[in-house]
Amino acid sequence: MKEARFGKVAIIGLGLIGSSFARALREKNLAAQITGSARSARTCALAEEVGVVDKAFADPADAVRDADLVFLAMPVQSTAAVLTAIKPALKSDAIITDGGSTKGNVVAAAREVFGQLPAGFVPGHPIAGSEQSGVLAGKADLFLRHKVILTPLPESSPDALSRVRALWQAIGADVLEMTPERHDEVLAKTSHLPHLLAFSLVDTLARESENLDIFRYAAGGFRDFTRIAASDPVMWHDIFLGTKQAVLSALQHFSDGVNELRAAIEKDDSEALLGVFTRAKAAREHFTHILAGTAYAKAQKPKDISFTVQPGGQLGGSLRVPGDKSISHRSIMLGSLAEGVTEVSGFLEGEDALATLQAFRDMGVVIEGPNNGGLKIHGVGLQGLKAPPGPIYCGNSGTSMRLLSGILAAQKFDSVLTGDASLSKRPMERVAGPLRRMGAEIQSTGEKGTPPLTIRGKALKGLHYEMPVASAQVKSAVLLAGLWADGETSVTEPAPTRDHTERMLRGFAYDVSVDGPKVALEGGGKLVATRIDVPADISSAAFFMVGASIAPGSDITLQHVGLNPTRVGVINILKAMGADISVLNPREVGGEPVADVRIRSAALKGIRIPEDQVPLAIDEFPALFIAAACAEGETVLTGAEELRVKESDRIQVMSDGLTTLGIEARPTPDGMVIKGGQLGSGRIASHGDHRIAMAFAMAALRSNGPVEITDCANVATSFPDFTGLARRAGLNISVTEKG
Repeated sequence: MKEARFGKVAIIGLGLIGSSFARALREKNLAAQITGSARSARTCALAEEVGVVDKAFADPADAVRDADLVFLAMPVQSTAAVLTAIKPALKSDAIITDGGSTKGNVVAAAREVFGQLPAGFVPGHPIAGSEQSGVLAGKADLFLRHKVILTPLPESSPDALSRVRALWQAIGADVLEMTPERHDEVLAKTSHLPHLLAFSLVDTLARESENLDIFRYAAGGFRDFTRIAASDPVMWHDIFLGTKQAVLSALQHFSDGVNELRAAIEKDDSEALLGVFTRAKAAREHFTHILAGTAYAKAQKPKDISFTVQPGGQLGGSLRVPGDKSISHRSIMLGSLAEGVTEVSGFLEGEDALATLQAFRDMGVVIEGPNNGGLKIHGVGLQGLKAPPGPIYCGNSGTSMRLLSGILAAQKFDSVLTGDASLSKRPMERVAGPLRRMGAEIQSTGEKGTPPLTIRGKALKGLHYEMPVASAQVKSAVLLAGLWADGETSVTEPAPTRDHTERMLRGFAYDVSVDGPKVALEGGGKLVATRIDVPADISSAAFFMVGASIAPGSDITLQHVGLNPTRVGVINILKAMGADISVLNPREVGGEPVADVRIRSAALKGIRIPEDQVPLAIDEFPALFIAAACAEGETVLTGAEELRVKESDRIQVMSDGLTTLGIEARPTPDGMVIKGGQLGSGRIASHGDHRIAMAFAMAALRSNGPVEITDCANVATSFPDFTGLARRAGLNISVTEKG
């Protein structure tokens, strides 16, 4: 904390922000001496009386003399006058920062006064406040867990920036950086515009002849929205004049939106209204949870979630795991590109599938829901997508990014695909390569071809592509691009992969031919809306299959599981190891085979996993590795090099985790050799990989002590209520959340 602590701190302006800053410094012992300045002698006396500052002065020059840090907390319109007053009294190495809501005019005022800006000048803006004002309104925790935006200049010294950042962090704020120009642009839209609208609405209604009744019968929404109209009028007067162009630009965008709503109401355009309302509701929720495309969200720290699972126990009962993620993704994509309204049930409301949903909302598709797994997608046809307002954020979802690449490559607009830190490390060239051969223009990042991806929409031509490595995502991306391509597009696989895309295309009445390993379609057709019932995800069911197999006394039934022939490798492999698995009530729903699956505990034995089963179980190997660790003898996996480029290097991470638990697990370039034994206790790093976390949670059923798994936040990407369902099935799992 040494870097964050200052000798003397001077605060100019002792209203809400200034007095709260002083109280926070005092509470955290971040200043040896605090002086202040206010225009009112009464304010100065009150600040000293209640202990906000050690000494207060009417002349700001007296306050800043010998100060190591100067914090400007007065109205931004006074910046030039205050800087002129304090300039002669400033130490040469003093650090100057501020709390102004606008930055462009603060920087301009500083340049006017100083000419050559001091190296210690680091403008800032704490995003905190209340409707109260004055020295007595200050609170030591006002900035706790709030954003503080620093807008360093080229002249700002790294040391000054570091110390200001450390001080705010010591107070408890989340600190981020941007340019002054970007700050004013963002704040005009997210803070200044709402205040302007609140002031305007209250003033307009107050001038109505029946104003008393309007305010008397106002509902909660009116009170919530107009609460900010009680803010300091003088401060907001200064802010609006200080960011005139940015506010006018934001107001124009808002006016355009209001005009669209007015036109929709006048024309009884139900779909346009529904589109605005559903996009707004979803965007509000989506941005809160995963969108990282704005400055605010980038500073948000992801939750630090860990699982602790007590040893022993058994699994039992009958349960249904969430909907299949692969089918959920594709239902959104094809439903959006179809003509008519597609209704979806069983949709997986995990973050990966929701990222795909948001992407199509961003491209103008009206989507109602999700509501308990139900969606209604108002398709726009193959030519109806619109340019998104900004980069499309795919979160942690490789499926979203790879399949969207095929769709976006053929559009009449350009686009950018981004993702979180994990997705940004995953290779995309195996998709970009064949798409480029179709005429696509796709730019990836760095030597490894990682996101973000910049895609310039082009006319595409058909491609006959022989895949060097089996991958359902690559196959799907090429086939989806082929919907717009001139001529036939075909993909020949070296080994079978999941065929959800082909099945669903046929479900949407698009002609797809399958001849052994070759899948082909002609461009230029159309998709017709349909109904989709998403089966339970076999990848999610796999954890319970393994858990029930290894835990003595277990007997569990998993309902409505998707048993697509290209996905049943996990069942085939477990049966080969001696698992007791029964397939009950097989049926077909929406072109996909489903059934109930009963699993009872059994003594497993190690095997050499057949390579023809590897593509059919590629996502289930983290769970299968746990089964191998509990089996008698040795299990050998080869031909699974793709596991090294998933959300984590699943071969290495699983090997490390099993070794931690006392199992002999030797990684190889394309697989692993596991010798079964007694699982011990330990702390496992999941590296943010949801399947790693869930696999080791099941391992505790056969461990001799607790198993702690860290970095589990991404479990929500594929299995939103994993811990709740696991508890109901019999797993003794608890969750610890920080941040």
